[in-house]
Amino acid sequence: MGRRYDPERRQRIIDAAIRIVELKGIAALSHRAVAAEADVPLGSTTYHFAGLDDLLLAALEQVSCEPHAAIMSWSGELDDDASLVDGLTRVLEEYASGGRGRIRLEYELYLAALRRPLLQPVAAAWLDDMVRVLARHTSDVATARALVALIDGLLLQFLLTDRPFDRAEVRAALSRVVGHRGDGE
Repeated sequence: MGRRYDPERRQRIIDAAIRIVELKGIAALSHRAVAAEADVPLGSTTYHFAGLDDLLLAALEQVSCEPHAAIMSWSGELDDDASLVDGLTRVLEEYASGGRGRIRLEYELYLAALRRPLLQPVAAAWLDDMVRVLARHTSDVATARALVALIDGLLLQFLLTDRPFDRAEVRAALSRVVGHRGDGE
């Protein structure tokens, strides 16, 4: 019996890895688990991805494309008449309303770069893209970097607690970094 042509197999493997990380975390990721989730032979996972880091890199690149597109769209949302603080608060609220699972997945992959050098360029590019977008709306790059750090911290706190998204608290924190009073510009 000849090899079955399956052009979508690599993508199914990446999608399966993403589902596993989203539901169970990176610690649950293995070639065997991915093969079972993707419903492909175990050899297919190692054929397409020699190591788990290669598979994680493909997953991170795919997952970061969605937030990357969202970040690029932020610029348009931040260009309207609303203040930067109000625009960022709205964007973060919309992001948080999508649920903790997707945010957890993105941070699992993003933080995996701490121990996996192969992932670091993708994670660094994600940060740099955010800084570039926000720098267009701030007085300097240092303020944009501080905003990115604050956003990461706020989202991590959102993930680690059972508290709902607190619009007023987020707005006040963003206002402090941007240098505006908490009640408007």
